[in-house]
Parts: sequence; structure tokens; C-alpha cells
Amino acid sequence: MKQILYIGFILFALACDKRGAGPYLPTPKAPEATGPAKFQNPLLNTAPDPWVAQRGDFYYYLQTLGNRIEIRKTAKMSELSSAASKVVFTAPSAGPNSRDVWAPELFFLQGKWYIYYTASNGQDVNHRMFVLENANEDPTTGNWVDKGQLITQPTDQWAIDGSIFEHGNELYFIWSGRPGARTGDLTQNIYISKMSNPFTLSGETVMIAQPEHAWERQGFRVNEGPEILKNNAGDTFLIYSASYCGTDDYALGMMKLTNGANPLLMASWTKHPTPVFSQAPTAYGAGHNGFFKSKDGSEDWIIYHANMESHPNNDGCGNVRSTRMQKFSWNADGTPNFGTPAAVGAFLEVPAGE
Repeated sequence: MKQILYIGFILFALACDKRGAGPYLPTPKAPEATGPAKFQNPLLNTAPDPWVAQRGDFYYYLQTLGNRIEIRKTAKMSELSSAASKVVFTAPSAGPNSRDVWAPELFFLQGKWYIYYTASNGQDVNHRMFVLENANEDPTTGNWVDKGQLITQPTDQWAIDGSIFEHGNELYFIWSGRPGARTGDLTQNIYISKMSNPFTLSGETVMIAQPEHAWERQGFRVNEGPEILKNNAGDTFLIYSASYCGTDDYALGMMKLTNGANPLLMASWTKHPTPVFSQAPTAYGAGHNGFFKSKDGSEDWIIYHANMESHPNNDGCGNVRSTRMQKFSWNADGTPNFGTPAAVGAFLEVPAGE
């Protein structure tokens, strides 16, 4: 009888041990992976103005850091947060590019890498665009050469958010300009110029868009962050950010270039009357984007920044913005369909091929 009671006591003690230790209990099995791999937004916190360049087996990510430029190199965009980061430019202590190092973008052109970035001497009226060059195959290695300022023609104007547009065997530069900067007019328009090489604007500055709709004028009148997107049929779209970046209403707009038309003419571009990507809960002020292909080339993805919380006092234009990405599709008429910003924490399938 005592033996039975003793055995019963042991079983009771084991059942009450919440550590689950000891040789008498089975080791729990790890859950089996089911379905496609997932990731969650945001990819990175305190990460405004994201940009991704894609070449070979790697993606190269850049963002606004204020006093320097870093490149993160990764084979999988869903693993961006763990990618190694390399500082490739540190702002000088003084001079025209010593402050406000914003919105760097990386391109591989004519056999070399180029970074285009915005900077100033600390005074807003002096924001201009600058260029770095690297002849190495891997932009995280080798030396970056300062190619100086991209000077707009025929006059040197306030300019930010520069990007490259390759079209018809010609090289163009697109950016956001503020012609009334010295008089206090905060209106920002989108401009284009022809380039004679990747670090020289040779053509006259031409305005191709201005904030004409009410949704482009929240906070103040802004068209900025122009990015080129092409579909498989060869149609060219220009996706831009509109309204002041500190507002919840910061959103993406779209323009389309008439096929065969001269991109240096404002009449060649048709602006969509409504936003094509705008705020949603946990994604306020969604904008300033870039594009990339999935690892296997079958999917199109947008990368952008947004705020997790609303900023009703228009103070959301800082480092609280985080980087997110999501897959997008195409409408029957060939225009992009970005959908709505995915909620923070939602599980999304990783890009195909990862």
C-alpha cells in the first residue's frame, strides 16, 4: 500500500512541475513550417525616405540619416533589418553639403555607381543636390568620389529629392524645386532636365508638375520625391509625393508620360486626379517611395515610409517615420494598383524567390 502511495506522489509532483524538465516528460516538438514565409512591417524604425537599388543577387538600401549616407546590402529584402550597413559618405564639418543630408538614391549608370542626395549648409534656402561616384562593382566597397553639386540650368535653384530617368537612350534628372524659396514661398514643383553625363545637368530646367489639387496642398503646396515606374508594356509613370510630409495627408500621386512624347514638355505628362496611395491606420503620411522586383523577378514591390500614429499638429516629418514594403499589382489599363498601406504587424508573404 505504501509503495502505491509513493508512486502516486511522484506522478503528482511531476504533473505539477511547470518547467517540464526531467527524463520522464517527452520533449515538445517544434512547430512544423506551413505555408509561405512571412514578414511584418515596419522593416526598420526611424527610417525615412527609403530607397532600394537592385543589381545581380543583391539589394542595396539607403535612407535619410541627416549627417551621413549608409548602404545596407542584403540578398533578401524581408531580412533588411539584419543586413550589414556601411557608411559611404560623412558630411563635412562645413560647406554647402554639411547639413541636412536627405533622400539618397543609388543608381548603376554607364558602368559606375552614383548616389544622388540632397544637402545644405544648414539654411533652408540653400538646399541643393549633390553626386557621389564609385567605379567598384559592389557599392559597399571601394572609394566614393565627390562629384560636387548638380547645378540646375540656367539658374542655380533650390532643389531636393533628385532621381534618374532613363528614356530613349537619353539620361534625364527629375527633382523637386522651390522657385520662391528666397521670398518665403514654400510651393514645391517637379522639374526635369537632360543630362550630358551622370553628374552634369546640361539641359534647361523644365517644370512638369505643380500642386494643383486640394489633396496636394495639405500643410502647404508640395509635389516632391518623383520616382519613375515602367510596366511590362513600356508605359512610363512618374509616382510622386504630395502635401507637406508632416501631415497625415502626405500621399502618392501619379503622372503618365504619353507614349512617344517628349518628356521635356509639361503637356506630355498627364496627372491622375486623385491619390494612388494614401494614409491608413498605423500608416499615416504614407509616401516617399521606391520600387523593386522580387528575387525571382515575378513580383513588383513598393517601399515607402509612414508614421504609426496620427500627427494632427503636422509634426510627423521626422525620424519617427518607419520603412515598410508591400507587393503591388497592375490594373487592366496598365496603371499600377498599390492598394492600401498594410497594417503594422500584419503578416505578409515575403517577396517571391526568398
